[in-house]
Amino acid sequence: MTRPRVVSEAVVDPYAVGRDGLAALLADEPGYRAAQVQRWLVRGVDDPHAMTDLPAALRERLAGALTPPPTVLRSTTADGGLTHKVLLRSGAGEAVESVLLLYPGAAGAAGRATVCVSTQAGCAMGCPFCATGQAGLRGQLGVGEIVRQVTVMQRRLATGAVRGDGIPDHVTNVVFMGMGEPLANLDATVAAVRWLNDPDGFALSARAITVSTVGLVPGIRRLADLGLPITLAVSLHAPDDALRDDLVPVNRSHPLAELLDACRDYRDRTRRRLTFEYVLIDGVNASLDQARRLARLVGDLGAHVNLIPLNPTPAVPWRAPSGNAQHAFLDVLRTAGVAATIRRNRGVEIDAACGQLYADYAMASGAVLPAARGAAERVAARPGDTAAAPGDTPARP
Repeated sequence: MTRPRVVSEAVVDPYAVGRDGLAALLADEPGYRAAQVQRWLVRGVDDPHAMTDLPAALRERLAGALTPPPTVLRSTTADGGLTHKVLLRSGAGEAVESVLLLYPGAAGAAGRATVCVSTQAGCAMGCPFCATGQAGLRGQLGVGEIVRQVTVMQRRLATGAVRGDGIPDHVTNVVFMGMGEPLANLDATVAAVRWLNDPDGFALSARAITVSTVGLVPGIRRLADLGLPITLAVSLHAPDDALRDDLVPVNRSHPLAELLDACRDYRDRTRRRLTFEYVLIDGVNASLDQARRLARLVGDLGAHVNLIPLNPTPAVPWRAPSGNAQHAFLDVLRTAGVAATIRRNRGVEIDAACGQLYADYAMASGAVLPAARGAAERVAARPGDTAAAPGDTPARP
């Protein structure tokens, strides 16, 4: 039974105010109360009524003083229970998606539990192969709305709601790769990273946190200023500016030379290996010549390239290349000395693969979205080598 909430005029986000803010809120209570509340929050318990070591009167008071927990609108699973997608509605009313990706450990080894979080409701970047971006930006998420995506999954793991052999009982990694562009909501993203890494917060290693971006250079430089060795994942998707202008429109403001300069600076200052994401689209960016040009573009960065076969969506008029073509592209990169892998898409049947989350309402009509149609027409009209030539995709044993 849901208890009625006593709403006060000064409602605060417990994940945004931090330990000092909680101490100020509880200034008339014994000093250890803030620490008690903080421990509950870290465990994913953000309903004061469930904070059982607090006095009943204080629980009622906090229920009116803290923003309420998000509502779970829908929860779905895929991949034999190893992928969990949750649709949450925040206090602001926007629905956002987060995904829990489980990687069981083998032979007694520790497994991983990775949460893919959203930073915006929708996205304004307009990448034509991503329906989320074409649906537009509906709102920015606050730090608590980002962090609570992690703590919702943390509680599920800790309570055994998600279980299995080799699966950890806590979140081990967080990737900012869900709905939205993290660096277009920079302050909230930075605050969430700090909370996740804070020894008095979630105490997650900085090396277990990855922030993805389509290439907002000012944000990359701001992340470098944090002094935290988090992993930077840059969505590249094209080996030249002409094609990237169509596939990643922000490239028109921050072209490849500027972006790669910021990436080098980030690598040098954090001592962290860069990751480049490259969605493989048949007839668009997956030819062997494009693989060779990609290798030349990033070869001196010591980066890892994640090749991601395009997830099928009814709103996008493209498809992934064949398995043979994918491996041929991979072979070119590896032969050139570039570390690369093909990422196996997770949660395709529940629209949950990282970077491909999208709102159901945008897909319901089954129509090709305008941005995707326009980009497809421009790419098709451009002369060049986007299509794989005969012999480019030899059969593999």
